[in-house]
Amino acid sequence: MGRNNKAKQGYWQRLKQYPIIYNFVMIVMIVVGVLLVSAIAMHFGTRHGSHRSVPDFSGVQLADAEHAAKRRGLQIIVNDSLFVPAYEGGIILDQLPKSGAKVKAGRKVYVTINSLRQKMVKVPYVAGRSLRQAKNMLEVAGLEIERLEYVDDIATNYVLEEYCDGVQLTEESTIEAELGSGVVLKVGVQGGYGVAEMPKLIGLSLQRAKSRLWEMGFNVGKVIYDDDVDMLDKKDARVYYQSVDQGRDAELGSKIRLKLTLDVEKVAKQSAESDAVAKALIEERLAAERTADSLRNLENSVAEPTEIQQQETSNQDDFFI
Repeated sequence: MGRNNKAKQGYWQRLKQYPIIYNFVMIVMIVVGVLLVSAIAMHFGTRHGSHRSVPDFSGVQLADAEHAAKRRGLQIIVNDSLFVPAYEGGIILDQLPKSGAKVKAGRKVYVTINSLRQKMVKVPYVAGRSLRQAKNMLEVAGLEIERLEYVDDIATNYVLEEYCDGVQLTEESTIEAELGSGVVLKVGVQGGYGVAEMPKLIGLSLQRAKSRLWEMGFNVGKVIYDDDVDMLDKKDARVYYQSVDQGRDAELGSKIRLKLTLDVEKVAKQSAESDAVAKALIEERLAAERTADSLRNLENSVAEPTEIQQQETSNQDDFFI
């Protein structure tokens, strides 16, 4: 033992006799030491080897998700909230990172939860206004049109009566409704029947498609989403099918079925087909108008005598005088 220490001391003493080599060895040892310390710190600081899969928290109550996350060394952070009537309040609708992702212990999982109750807003009184004005006022308030009911009245496309949860509103009403809920509007149409041209809905979001339908005097029928569209993707889905073609006439108050998808290629294809149908309808109308004009001109030419015929008749009358 003593000999080994003396040998080491002798080695370092001899090495010091060569300053350049001695300094080089010291630098190498310092660098190696720093690298070793860094590797050890990195191992414990990042919990190397402690990766785990993120569970699927969707559909789980927030409190239950927090307990499950804690057992796995994860942390739940509420990032946003939505109100979806189809789900219970307090359940998780979406998460990031998604389920199955490999993360390190201590990672935060950001979630969107379903709020317990929707916000209440005052229902504006829209009777006496045009349908377009009424629709805009309701949308600004965060409400929708549940149904348009047309009745015989000379005030065509003017709102005659407004109902919320079966109660008729007046100018003094202070009724409140949940944000996003709808009201029933009774709208006038002369003769009790009217038609309007169907707008193009393909390529629009559901909310914009609804707004266009209400503006033109139509109701929203059944809404169908493709199977791959989940609750949170619905805002990004676009209409690719409407039950009445763009450009066709439909009775006011008709219910229009819609189908929506996230497939942009499907939307583009159906949009082009819709434009082609609308163009063909315009050409049919123009051809029908030209035919009608020709028939009217023909009838007028037969019914009214020409100048020559009038002159001959006049000459014959003069001959018999």
